Amino acid sequence: MTPLRRRLREDMQMRNLSPNTQRAYLRAVAAFALHYKKSPDRLSMEDVRAYLVHLVNQRHVAPSTFNQVRCALRFFYRTILGRPWALDRIVCQKEPKRLPVVLSPEEVKQLFAAARRLKTRAILMTLYAAGLRLAELVALKVSDIDSRRMAIRVCQGKGRKDRYVMLSPTLLGVLRAYWKAYRPGDWLFPGADPHQPLAPKTVYCICLAAARRARLGKRVSPHTLRHSFATHLLEAGTDIRTIQALLGHRSLRTTALYTYVSLAKVVATTSPLDLLDAPAPVEGQRAP
Repeated sequence: MTPLRRRLREDMQMRNLSPNTQRAYLRAVAAFALHYKKSPDRLSMEDVRAYLVHLVNQRHVAPSTFNQVRCALRFFYRTILGRPWALDRIVCQKEPKRLPVVLSPEEVKQLFAAARRLKTRAILMTLYAAGLRLAELVALKVSDIDSRRMAIRVCQGKGRKDRYVMLSPTLLGVLRAYWKAYRPGDWLFPGADPHQPLAPKTVYCICLAAARRARLGKRVSPHTLRHSFATHLLEAGTDIRTIQALLGHRSLRTTALYTYVSLAKVVATTSPLDLLDAPAPVEGQRAP
């Protein structure tokens, strides 16, 4: 490991950046250096700008990837090298606002029914019943299930924050049956090695396989169940600030996305066309 890479790693650790962010930043800086085949401390602001232009015009990377690389290089040059320019004049790309895929309650039931194993069903139901992120699910421990208070403790979720979410009585029954059958130790959902949590990739595969067997016709990921959790709560009349707290969102604007996804009020709204008097039939047109 080069001294620069070691220092970058150590500075990110001192700032307590998430492991995913650390890996992404290390990968971005390494790819940048490989592109020029030079150490990044020997490259200039114009080199950085040219590389970002290359990502857009030749590599056609997504806006989210562009912004992540920009943030990584900005962190590297400002924090590690102390360069005064630090990419302040290069703005982030605007990311398209896309509505998330949401399952209907009937589709959620189909998904659960398609889970062949008790452990698989417990995983899918926990994702949906508590609205957890994938990383939060695999980090759950048996001790995080508080059946007395009917709550689940989410330790160090996104943003290094702890929170509690509700423990559904239905989910509790499934988890008790799962515990009796599998007897997990420390981790609620251990992997092949019982001393290690389940790999996130395995949970992705579980969701895809169950959706395929259920013939949903949608690409279902763990986050789809989180989106469905929030949307169904909103449609049931839950206050949006309560949903914000349950999801662990820092900003209410993030939670407000689900107001655009919920169809309950959309389909219940009368179109202005239906408020008009019935139009006269067009001459020569057959009656329906």
